[in-house]
Amino acid sequence: MNLPSFIAQRYLLAKKSHNLINIVTWISIISICVATFAMIFVLSVFNGFNVVISDMIHQFSPDLNISAVKGKTINIDEFPFEKIKDIDGVDYVFTTITEDVLFKNSNKQQIGQVKGVPDDYNKISRIRGTILNDTTFVISNDNYNFGIPGAGMAYFLGINVYQPYSPIQVYVPKRSNASTFNLENSFNRGNLLVTKVFSTQQEVDEKMVLAPFSWLSDLIEYDNLCTDIEVFVNSQKATSKSLNKIKKEIKNILGKDYKVHDQYEQQESLYKMMTAEKLAVYLILTFILIMATFNMIGALSMLIIDKRKDISLLKAMGADINLVKKIFVNEGLLISVVGGILGLIVGIIAVLIQQHFGIIRLGNGDGNYIIEAYPVALKIADVFLVFITITVIGSLASFLTANKSIEKMEDISLNAR
Repeated sequence: MNLPSFIAQRYLLAKKSHNLINIVTWISIISICVATFAMIFVLSVFNGFNVVISDMIHQFSPDLNISAVKGKTINIDEFPFEKIKDIDGVDYVFTTITEDVLFKNSNKQQIGQVKGVPDDYNKISRIRGTILNDTTFVISNDNYNFGIPGAGMAYFLGINVYQPYSPIQVYVPKRSNASTFNLENSFNRGNLLVTKVFSTQQEVDEKMVLAPFSWLSDLIEYDNLCTDIEVFVNSQKATSKSLNKIKKEIKNILGKDYKVHDQYEQQESLYKMMTAEKLAVYLILTFILIMATFNMIGALSMLIIDKRKDISLLKAMGADINLVKKIFVNEGLLISVVGGILGLIVGIIAVLIQQHFGIIRLGNGDGNYIIEAYPVALKIADVFLVFITITVIGSLASFLTANKSIEKMEDISLNAR
């Protein structure tokens, strides 16, 4: 340990001549501790929500989605399904249709999207994990075509989420022979019986209804056409590296006429928004941490004034002004680091407690939320980021305070002579 650090440590631990300096020093440590705790805990909550949203996206979205570069539809007869299925790691390849429509239930109407899926969609996809009432998923039978709306769409249409049995009408513009004089004849109309409701990210919940592929194909007059082709890979191959390899192979087969998007690209705007929100929160919490360091600046300034005799003695023994400055820079840094480490320890413990026991709940535990408690996820990268932030802010604040205070003290001494 060098001399400035040794003296700074002694100053931190030793009792000051004025009790107020001790109080202000501990207030500064506690302030930095609280700010650090808030930073690590809030960032962990954001990580937790990101994990929940990513899981929802994973449950609802295919591993890879194929669409046409030009136009909206894909000719099913011309698409090389067998070549895609032969790729190592690919489990399922199937067609879907997504169309903008008008939904109507009694006197309530809502514009949204209907997605046509195959009858065995529940066996292929991970949709069962999003069903609210129970995990069974039936899209049609011999008598009825079923509709499965998102929770938001169900709310807009006045459908009870937990007792959703309700018929809805679906209106879509006719592709041909539409009458411009008779509005009623300009639309094809179909009926769906709502039996289940799913819940995933809000953007999908509020606009989407799942329906049978064949029913929707007839309604919108698609003959051997679809809008998207979804690819699901083997769970053992669902690593980022394997997915990229499969994606590249599919692109090589399809050429430039098709787009192939992974889950991140399918929800790119959502992921970018989550990243931007986390950055904004980090900057706000950094500003709060800067405010907390003002207590440290006050404590350091008071300590420099209190140690005027020590400074004079050190200079008489041959210490230069830079050595004196280093002592108090180290003192301020010690206050910041001690407060930061205490805050990190408390924050990490709080995150682990919340992770295992879910003490902070969402709502009143009445089951209106997908998750019962605030989700948290601790990332080592966040711990390092917070610690580096504390160190940088503490170092800058200490350096500027020590420089200004000691130089001002020197000026006063020279003027006194």
